Amino acid sequence: MSEQGWGALFPLSRRKALLGGSVATGLLWSSVARAQAVGKTIRSYLPPRRLTDVEHMVVYRREDEMVGWPHVMGYWNLGNGELLQQVNSITTRYGNSDDISHDNLGREGLGSRMLSLRSMDYGRTWSEPVTNMMANADRSQAGAETMADLQPIDFLDPDTIIANSSSGFGSPEGRTSVRVSKDRGYSWGPAIAVPLDALHSLSGMNSVLIRPDGTALIWLMEVGTSGWDRHPCVYALPPGGHNFHFTTFITPKVDPYGAADGDYSSSFRFGGHRWFYPRGYLLPSGRMLCVLRSQRDPRGIMWTEVYASDDGSRTWRFLSRVNDFGAPGSLVVMRDGRLVMVYGYRLMPSGIRAKVSEDGGETWGRELIVRDDGGSWDLGYPNAWETDDGKIGALYYFNSKDDPVQVNGGVRHIQRSIFSID
Repeated sequence: MSEQGWGALFPLSRRKALLGGSVATGLLWSSVARAQAVGKTIRSYLPPRRLTDVEHMVVYRREDEMVGWPHVMGYWNLGNGELLQQVNSITTRYGNSDDISHDNLGREGLGSRMLSLRSMDYGRTWSEPVTNMMANADRSQAGAETMADLQPIDFLDPDTIIANSSSGFGSPEGRTSVRVSKDRGYSWGPAIAVPLDALHSLSGMNSVLIRPDGTALIWLMEVGTSGWDRHPCVYALPPGGHNFHFTTFITPKVDPYGAADGDYSSSFRFGGHRWFYPRGYLLPSGRMLCVLRSQRDPRGIMWTEVYASDDGSRTWRFLSRVNDFGAPGSLVVMRDGRLVMVYGYRLMPSGIRAKVSEDGGETWGRELIVRDDGGSWDLGYPNAWETDDGKIGALYYFNSKDDPVQVNGGVRHIQRSIFSID
C-alpha cells in the first residue's frame, strides 16, 4: 500500500501518537513493508464504504405476515435474466416481541405458506406470488420413488432444476428429500427421499450445483445426536444414477478452535454453530467454493467462511473468512472475474453489506454498505446475482427502522436492491 493510502487509514498525528513521535515514523514504514510482504489482506482494513448507486424496492409485503429466509427456501438463476425465488410466509400478529420470536412463529396456528416469485428482467421487477408452487404436479413424474425412476434426465438442460428441503431442519431428526422440475419450476415431481448412507441425520437447504460433467451435487448437513454438532457434506448423483449418495464432508468433524463453543441454554437456532448452510459455487478455473455460515449468536455474532476444492468437490480446504460479522453470504461470480459476497449485517446499524474479492476468494476488500436502515437484527438471508449491465442484484428479507409498526423492528417483508460496486 502506498504512503498516501496509509495516510488515509492513519493520519500523521495518529501515527506519531501511536509510535511516539516523528522519530518512530521510520519504524512504522518498516512495519508497513513487513505487512505488505506477509499478505494482501491489508486492504480490508479500510473503513466501510457506503455505496451511492443503489436502488431498493419492496417485492412482497403484507401487514399480518412475517415473510423471510429466501437464502434457504429455494433460488434458481435460470439465465437470460430469469430468476425464481421461494420465500416462507407465516401469518403473524405484530403485537409484541413474543409474537415474532423465531421460536414462536407458527405455534398459534395462524397459517403459513410458501410463495414463489419470478423475475424476467434480472430482478428489476417481480411477478405476483404463486402459492405453494410445488403443488403443481408434473404428471410425467407421477409415482417416482427414486431418481432412477426419472432417468434419463439431463441436469445440464437449463429447463431442469432441483429443489431439496428437509423435515426437522437442523435437528438430530432431520431428513432430506429432493424434487425435480423439467420446465423451469412451473411444475414439479414428487418428493424423493435422500438416503442417509449411515449418517445420523440430513438437513437440506436448497443448495444445488451441476458439475460440467452432468453430475448433480447437493450440499447438505448432518446433525449429530446432541444437536450442536453440525457437519456440512456433499451428496452426488452421477449421470444416469439411481440416487444421491454421500461423497465427502467439507469441514473437520470437530472445530479445532471451538469458535462457536459455549454454554448455551437456548434453542438450537439461537445457539453457536461453526459451520452450516453450505452452498457451492463453480469458478471459471474449475475450482469450487463452498460458502458457510458460522455463529455464536444469530442476532449479530455471525460470520461467513469459504472453503475450496480443486478436484470437483471430493476434498476441501479452508480458504478465507470473509468478514468480521455477517451471514449467510450469497456469492456472485462476475463476468469480469471478481467475486462479490452479499450478506445480512445484524449488528446495529443493521442492513445489507457486501465485499469484493479480486483473487478468487483468497482475500476480501473493504466492506461495502448497501443499506444500514434496518430496524433490528431480524433481516438478511440474501440471494444475489449479476445484472446484464454489470451491477449486483440481491433479494432478501428486511425490516425498517422507519416502519410505523415497530415490534423489535418493523414488519418483516421481502425487498431487493440493485447496486454498483464501483
